[in-house]
Amino acid sequence: MAPTTILLIAGGIVIAALVIGVVVTATSRRTDLDDRLGKYLEEESPADAKKRDTSALTDWVNKSVAKSTFGERIGRDLARADLKFKPGEYIALEVIVIVVLAAVAYLVGGRLAISASIGGVVGSFLPRAYVKREQGKRLVRFNDQLPDMLNLMVNGLRAGFSTLQAMEAVSREMPAPICDEFHRVVQEMQLGIPMEKALDNMQRRIPSEDLDFVITAINVQREVGGNLAEILDVITYTIRERIRIKGEIRVLTSQVMYSGRLLAMMPIGLLCILWFLNRDYVMEFFTPENAVCGGAALGLAGILIIIGYFTMTRIANIEV
Repeated sequence: MAPTTILLIAGGIVIAALVIGVVVTATSRRTDLDDRLGKYLEEESPADAKKRDTSALTDWVNKSVAKSTFGERIGRDLARADLKFKPGEYIALEVIVIVVLAAVAYLVGGRLAISASIGGVVGSFLPRAYVKREQGKRLVRFNDQLPDMLNLMVNGLRAGFSTLQAMEAVSREMPAPICDEFHRVVQEMQLGIPMEKALDNMQRRIPSEDLDFVITAINVQREVGGNLAEILDVITYTIRERIRIKGEIRVLTSQVMYSGRLLAMMPIGLLCILWFLNRDYVMEFFTPENAVCGGAALGLAGILIIIGYFTMTRIANIEV
């Protein structure tokens, strides 16, 4: 059998395994913490138990990765994006994407190591870009729901609810993602975790400045006393104004942000496309008579791209 046929078959198997893994993992809506809490807070069905049954090798890999600093950072990023992956599964997914794109680029790019390297680099960025995108979308939704959540808490506190009961009302009445986060906070508190620790855990999952403001107010009120309903009512007005101003700034600066990203990625993408379509044209930079000038030109272009991107990003980054 020809090597090209073997590579195509292997690539098809890897892609099929990748699709199946993504679908199975994405449809599983329970995280590790939810599974552990579910043993104490709710009855577990046989179907849920079967979903959690994994091989010893998979468990060992996930536990080994989770114990490392790198694994902790990956787990935090996945939690912020609300992706139902374990750190070991995410690393495996990233490796599969890198291998698949590297193999495809190798076949398309004339079976050259440079072509495979280009595909591997692109594959290493795709999962991270997706996670960052999901983090940003979830953070925006959470911040938009925060004023309504505070109004619900204020009404509950004025009706005689305790802080925990007000949070339970939020977990029942509000839509995702804010209801999921407060449901987790309530579960942790019911298992004996102090409120300050449970709120700090939520702050690590949701790196929101507005949420930090709310958590600080709740913690201070628990230490020194006071009318929490009035405090949260004032904070609600402040956060609504911040959201309104941030929305106006986002509308005015979105063109600059997207222009900066497009202008920064366009030369790199164009160079990669030319490498696959007209490799001889790109290799003119690296011929013996043009090596010095070609290398200097590419290096200067890279420096100018970086400077331009960060300059436009700083212009559009307006703090409120």
